[in-house]
Amino acid sequence: KNIYLLFFCALPQWEEVSGYDEHMNTIRTYQVCNVFDSNQNNWVRTKYIRRRGAQRIHVEMKFSVRDCSSIPNVPGSCKETFNLYYYESDSDTATRTSPAWMENPWIKVDTIAADESFSQVDLGGRVMKINTEVRSFGPVSKNGFYLAFQDYGGCMSLIAVRVFYRKCPRIITNGALFQETLSGAESTSLVAARGVCIPNAEEVDVPIKLYCNGDGEWMVPIGRCMCKAGNEAVENGTVCRACPSGFFKPTQGDESCMQCPINSRTTSEGAINCVCRNGYYRTDSDPLQMPCTTVPSAPQTVISSVNETSVMLEWMPPRDSGGREDVVYNIICKSCGGGRGGCTRCGDNVQFLPRQLGLTKSRVYISDLLAHTQYTFEVQAVNGVSDQSPYSPQYASVNITTNQAAPSTVSIMHQVSRTVDSITLSWSQPDQPNGVILDYELQYYEKDQSEYNSTTIRSQTNTAVIRGLKSGSIYVFQVRARTVAGFGRYSGKLYFQTMTEEEYNTSIQEKLPLIIGSAAAGLVFLIALVVIIIVCNRRRGFDRGDSEYTDKLQHYTSGHMSPGMKIYIDPFTYEDPNEAVREFAKEIDISCVKIEQVIGAGEFGEVCSGNLKLPGKREMFVAIKTLKSGYTEKQRRDFLSEASIMGQFDHPNVIHLEGVVTKSSPVMIITEFMENGSLDTFLRQNDGQFTVIQLVGMLRGIASGMKYLADMNYVHRDLAARNILVNSNLVCKVSDFGLSRFLEDDTSDPTYTSALGGKIPIRWTAPEAIQYRKFTSASDVWSYGIVMWEVMSYGERPYWDMTNQDVINAIEQDYRLPPPMDCPNALHQLMLDCWQKDRNNRPKFSQIVNNLDKMIRNPNTLKAMTPLSSGVHLPLLDRSIPDFSTFSTVDEWLDAIKMGQYKENFANSDFSTFDVVSQMTMDDILRVGVTLAGHQKKILNSVQMMRAQMNQIQSVEV
Repeated sequence: KNIYLLFFCALPQWEEVSGYDEHMNTIRTYQVCNVFDSNQNNWVRTKYIRRRGAQRIHVEMKFSVRDCSSIPNVPGSCKETFNLYYYESDSDTATRTSPAWMENPWIKVDTIAADESFSQVDLGGRVMKINTEVRSFGPVSKNGFYLAFQDYGGCMSLIAVRVFYRKCPRIITNGALFQETLSGAESTSLVAARGVCIPNAEEVDVPIKLYCNGDGEWMVPIGRCMCKAGNEAVENGTVCRACPSGFFKPTQGDESCMQCPINSRTTSEGAINCVCRNGYYRTDSDPLQMPCTTVPSAPQTVISSVNETSVMLEWMPPRDSGGREDVVYNIICKSCGGGRGGCTRCGDNVQFLPRQLGLTKSRVYISDLLAHTQYTFEVQAVNGVSDQSPYSPQYASVNITTNQAAPSTVSIMHQVSRTVDSITLSWSQPDQPNGVILDYELQYYEKDQSEYNSTTIRSQTNTAVIRGLKSGSIYVFQVRARTVAGFGRYSGKLYFQTMTEEEYNTSIQEKLPLIIGSAAAGLVFLIALVVIIIVCNRRRGFDRGDSEYTDKLQHYTSGHMSPGMKIYIDPFTYEDPNEAVREFAKEIDISCVKIEQVIGAGEFGEVCSGNLKLPGKREMFVAIKTLKSGYTEKQRRDFLSEASIMGQFDHPNVIHLEGVVTKSSPVMIITEFMENGSLDTFLRQNDGQFTVIQLVGMLRGIASGMKYLADMNYVHRDLAARNILVNSNLVCKVSDFGLSRFLEDDTSDPTYTSALGGKIPIRWTAPEAIQYRKFTSASDVWSYGIVMWEVMSYGERPYWDMTNQDVINAIEQDYRLPPPMDCPNALHQLMLDCWQKDRNNRPKFSQIVNNLDKMIRNPNTLKAMTPLSSGVHLPLLDRSIPDFSTFSTVDEWLDAIKMGQYKENFANSDFSTFDVVSQMTMDDILRVGVTLAGHQKKILNSVQMMRAQMNQIQSVEV
C-alpha cells in the first residue's frame, strides 16, 4: 500500500530537469553532477509523510548514475553511490535548515549503489540506464517522517521514489474473520492477529490466530471456527448458512447439510436432526442420517420336532424386518397341561439352547420339559425399535405335546462311610424323574484305569455299598436313574478313596482325643513341611534358573551390547528412507498434538510450541517443527531425516525426539521443549550474568552429549552455539541434526559458505574438513573449541567481522582466537588443544569431559587469567579493531573505535598517550567514567589488542 505521493523540497545543488530514459522516453528528474568540486554534500528531502500506523517503511527508488570513468578528467573524489536517510517527527516542522543536513539527527538507511551506470552520450542528450532499488527501515513510531537523499560527489539522477508499507488484507479463513493487519517492525517479524468466528460458527481450537509476515502474507493458521450444528459452510467457507427445510446437520464441522432420511422430516430451518414420522422410530445408537424404522412383522412357518421331553423349533424370518438388520427372536414358553383349563409360563427348569431371548438364528433347542405335557411356544420377532412401539411384538405360535422320557441327571452324590475294601454312597433323586424310578445303575473303576474297565451294580434305592475294593485306592463313581422310558444320563464323576490297613486297625473310639490332637498337629506340621520343601525346591530352581539366565544376560551384555557397540545408522543408507523413519521415530496421531504459537522459522517451515497428550500419559509442552505446504518428496525426505537421526539417540545432553506426524498434514517433528532457546542468543541476552563455574557446567554438558554421539560413531559437522538448546535448568543439549544444508548450495545463510561442492560453516569447521571434506569426531572437537570461545565471550561472533577467506588464511598461518575477556587460562588452553592443526593431537571428547570435571571439582584452577600471548599459537587480532599505529593521537583512536564521546574523560584522567592507554585495566575504564557495559567491553578489547600489537612490535625490534 503506497503511503504518499512524494513532492521534493530540494537544496540548490539538486536541479529539477528533463531527460530521457533508456527507451528514449522523456522523464522528469532531480539530478546533481558536481563531480569536479571536492567535499560534496548535496541533500534533497521529501515533504512530510504520515506513517499511517506502519512500523516498517519500504522505499523503492528509480535512479541513474553516471560512470565516473566516462567523465573526462574526473577527480578521485567522484562517487557512484548515494545515501538514503530518514527522520521521524510527530508533525510537519521541517524547514530548509532544520533538521540539519547531516547524519544525526538523520538516520542512515543504507548506501545505495547502482547495478548499472551509464556512460553513453549522444547529440540528443544523455541516455540513462535506470536502476531500481528497494530499501526498508523500522521500527518507526512517530506520526510521520521525512526521507532524504545525500549525494557526496556523484553524477546522478533521481527519477522516482515510491514509499509504501505492507499489510495483510482482511480475510475470512478457517471459519474466522481476520481484520487488516500491518506487518511488523522487522522483515522477519510475525504479527499475530486474533480471529473472530463468522456468524453461526463457533470455536474448535483456541486461540484462533493467523500470523502476518513481513511480506504482507498471512501464514501459520492456529485454531479454527466451524459452522455450528444446523449450519453449513458456503461461499468458499466465508458464510455459515442455516440448513433449509428438509435438510439437517447434526454436528459442527465443514460437512454440508444432509437431506432428511426416509420416514423423517424437519420442523424448521437450521435443524440438527430430523423427527421420525408417526409409527417410525430411531434408537439412541442409530446415526441421525439413518432412515427411521418400524417394528418387524411376525416370523413365518414355525416347524417343531419333538423328541421325548425336548423339542427343536425352526422358523422363517419375518416378511418385513421394519427396515432394520438387527432382528432377533424371543421364545415364550407356556405349559398347558396343569389341568386348570389355562396355560401358564414355563418354570426355570426348562432349558433353551443357545438361549431363550435374543436369538440371532431362526432355531432353538428346548429340553427338560415335562413328559406327556402340552406346550405352546410363541416365537416373537423384535428389533432395535420394538421397545419404543406401544404395541406388543408380533409373533407366530406352535403347540406340541411331549412323550414319555427318561429321568434327568442325578445332581448330588456323597460318601456315607468307608472301610479298607468298601465305600457306602448315597445320592439324591433326579429333579425330573419323568415317571416312576425303577432302579439306579452305579458305575465305578480305579482312577488309574480306563473307563472301559468299569464295573456296574444296580440298586433299588438311592444308596449302595460297593465292596471288593482295594485298600487305600481312589475310585471314580457315576450314577444314573431308570424309568420305563429307559436310563437317564450319568451324573458327573466323583472321586472317593478307601481306608488303609493302618487307619482301619486304629481304634477311633479309644484314642479319639489323642488322635484328634496329634493328628491335627501332625497334619499341620506335615503340610508346613511339604510346603517348605516345595517352596524351597522351587525357589532353588528359580534362583538357579535366574542365576544362569542372569549370567548369560550379563555375558551377552558385556560381550555384545556394550555402549560402544551401539552404532549410529545413517538413514540415507536405506533404500526407502521412509523405512528409517518408521524404525527410529514413533508415529504420533495428530489428534494428540495442539499447536499454541509460532516461535520461529526453520529451514523447511515454521517452528511452533504446543502441547502433546499421549494416551495414558501426562500432557507435556513440546517444540513442533512443521513442513511447509507444497513440499517436494526430496524436501519431505530431508526434513524427516533429522527425526530418523534424533530417534537413535537417548542422552540427557542430546535433544529428545518425542515422535513424528507423517500420516496427516502438516508433517511434523515433535521434540522436547527447551525454554531458553539457542545458546548463542541466550548468552547474548544474559551477558555477564553467570559465574565461570556455571559456564563451565554448560560446556561440560555439551561435551558429554558430544562424547555420547562420538561413541555412537556419529559426526555432527555443524556443532555451534546456535545449534545448542538450553532448558529452564540451564541444561545444554546438542540439537540440529538436519544435514540437508550440507547437501544444498542454494541456501542464503551467510554462515554456510560453499567449499568443495557443499555448504560449510567456515568459522566453526576444522581445516581438514574445509580443504578435504574430512569430517570426523576430531573435526567436531575443533568445532567444540569454537563453542567454548562463544560461551566464554557470551555469544560473540567468532573471528568478528573477518571474511571467511581471511579466517581460512589466518588459521593456515597458525593464528588462533585470543582468550575472551575474563577467560581462565585453563579454558583457553583447552580451546587451543581443540584447535591443533594435526587432528590426531586433539583431545577426545572423553578427555574433554574429564578435564572439565576436574575444573569443576577444583575451582581454583579457573582463577588464573590467560596472558595475551601465551601458547604455541599466535593470538589472532580482532580485525574489527583498527591498528593503533595508524593513528597519531588517542583522540583519533577513540574516534576510530566509535568511542569519541569519551575524549575529554581520557584527557582529564591523563590517559593521553598510547603507552599509558595500553596499560589500562577495567578499574581504569570505570574511573574514566565509562559506565555502559558494551562500551566498557569495546574499549577493553581495543586496549588488549593495542597491548598485543605493541608487544609484537617490540619482539620484532629485538
